Amino acid sequence: MKNIGFLSFGHWTPASQSQTRSAADALLQSIELAVAAEQLGADGAYFRVHHFARQLASPFPLLAAVGAKTSRIEIGTAVIDMRYENPLYMAEDAGAADLISGGRLQLGLSRGSPEQVIDGWRYFGYQPAEGETDADMGRRHSEVFLDVLQGKGFAQPNPRPMFPNPPGLLRPEPHSSGLRERIWWGAGSNATAIWAAKLGMNLQSSTLKNNETNEPFHLQQAAQIRAYRSAWKEAGHGREPRVSVSRSIVAIMDDRDRSYFGRGGEDDDQIGFIDPQTQAIFGRSYAAEPAILIEQLRKDEAINEADTLLLTVPNQLGVAYNAHVIESILTQVAPALGWR
Repeated sequence: MKNIGFLSFGHWTPASQSQTRSAADALLQSIELAVAAEQLGADGAYFRVHHFARQLASPFPLLAAVGAKTSRIEIGTAVIDMRYENPLYMAEDAGAADLISGGRLQLGLSRGSPEQVIDGWRYFGYQPAEGETDADMGRRHSEVFLDVLQGKGFAQPNPRPMFPNPPGLLRPEPHSSGLRERIWWGAGSNATAIWAAKLGMNLQSSTLKNNETNEPFHLQQAAQIRAYRSAWKEAGHGREPRVSVSRSIVAIMDDRDRSYFGRGGEDDDQIGFIDPQTQAIFGRSYAAEPAILIEQLRKDEAINEADTLLLTVPNQLGVAYNAHVIESILTQVAPALGWR
């Protein structure tokens, strides 16, 4: 395991027990936590994107702000729902955020998961083409985005422009070279992981995936990663891919940790349906004293297959507590798993 970062959904609620009571709190605390994580030595700050929800939504202002406040840490998403995105406008936003950060952006994309509203992408002005599903549309938007990131001109210039144009066809600006190789795909199935490998995207695999074999979650996820790496090798790409997995992991260090997470109850995988046709398996959470955690995580085959581990954080418990959670893993658990 080479890299450890955190993943925040940016939940907020005005409830009295939450330390993140508004959208402003969620955004500003996300920036603060990224700064704290960098100071602690973490490798990445990642954010989930959900629409029509009291969570983080439009990612690029946040990513740009984190980029301006930090200097080393990777900054990313896990994931952006591409059913909602204009690929060309997104390329401009992504290019700007990547330039502000000095080339540290790591963008995770996906076809999306069940949302808070029915067909929410329709309200954003998008509709699948005839014969397409909404998932097909998300993948189509992604392919256009990938093409644009190559930086090739395609738009016919105006012969009488307001400002002088460079020679040839024009592209969206700003363009950030190298960003194309830092695009990831959040795959919920083996088939979409293989599709991502063929297109040269890195792989993000989260805490749930389609239940394809009825094996334990970590074994199914490890098999997905191996299928992805095999497809990558077959495609003949000229670089090594990156692979991340997400986990909820808390080291029980004190009574506060024990009161929040020491009661157990999520020590086993769960089976459910993310839509009427798709049975999914949800990976277990980990909460234990460091020595026990180390032994448990050594047995997690998917963590062993990946190069990057993203720790999902309980953001509504506040920046200080989440920094404590990250620090505990980095100092008490990760070194025994081969980090650094």
